[in-house]
Amino acid sequence: MRRVIGGKVYNTETATCICCLPCFTQDERNFNWHDTHLYKTPKGAYFISGEGGPRSMWAEQIEAHGWAYGSGLTLVTEEEARSYAEQARVRPDEYEAAFGPVEVG
Repeated sequence: MRRVIGGKVYNTETATCICCLPCFTQDERNFNWHDTHLYKTPKGAYFISGEGGPRSMWAEQIEAHGWAYGSGLTLVTEEEARSYAEQARVRPDEYEAAFGPVEVG
């Protein structure tokens, strides 16, 4: 997917995919289903991109009172990206590749 936001191009083909965001259903017929990935651009910006059902974050409004399957691309802050990566339970080496060294707890 390729989108222009704020005069800049964001492209899933040229960005690095960090992880797939968790979805609690695998059934594409479920209105909550989504297939969403977290990306990092070569310049260090983060975004999520995906598709999903009428009750997902990607839902698109149709007419005045309905929602349908949709898709999209949304910029996220580094803090939001870190939270998504932690929710997706990425391995420590993948996390450090995306965000740099982490402090030992």
